Amino acid sequence: MKISSELADFSKRLGYKFKEPELLIQAMTHSSLSSASRQDNQRLEFLGDRVLGLVIAQALLDHDTKAPEGTLAPRYNALVRKETCAEVAQQIDIGAALKMGRSEMLSGGRRKQAILGDAMEAVIAAVYRDGGFDAARTLILALWGNRIANAEEDARDSKTRLQEWAQARGMPPPNYLDMSRTGPDHAPQFEVQAKIANGKAAIAVAASKRQAQQEAATKLLLELDND
Repeated sequence: MKISSELADFSKRLGYKFKEPELLIQAMTHSSLSSASRQDNQRLEFLGDRVLGLVIAQALLDHDTKAPEGTLAPRYNALVRKETCAEVAQQIDIGAALKMGRSEMLSGGRRKQAILGDAMEAVIAAVYRDGGFDAARTLILALWGNRIANAEEDARDSKTRLQEWAQARGMPPPNYLDMSRTGPDHAPQFEVQAKIANGKAAIAVAASKRQAQQEAATKLLLELDND
């Protein structure tokens, strides 16, 4: 089966050549373009999430042979969460090769964190089904790179670090205020303010409340570090 030039270029960026190109096509097809004759990537995303989890869990055990479960769990969560999958997807430009409906594309679907994260997991599953577990493991370890070695630092997300900063100075936990919600239902934008007791605050806008809170906390931490 012949694939499009966009998918061929993506396969090169991925560093993996598919024996069954239809698996790559399915992995890169968003549900907004699915039909009776065209499968979307949701089933592959379901499988890829589990393959990623197994590879990351094994890699963490191998990297730190003495860490207890309570230490490994937050590191694991940091590495497999949707935001991290989306970051990896961006570094190989999955968005440029995604197949999606016109309305989703016009609403910025190629840049949406949830869509990119799901597509990354679907690609992992496609490689797993095409080349087996070793091929999927090689791909994941290559793409996740130094994230595994740096997982201890990444495990503490921005909201956690901001709360720890406040507590260390005898302050109550930070407050997150929903400022506004704009955009259509299929592409909402949430504006959130992160504020601490000394009056310092930062505002961020993102496609979900959780992401906006994290980004606002990140901005505020940067401001505090520069004070």
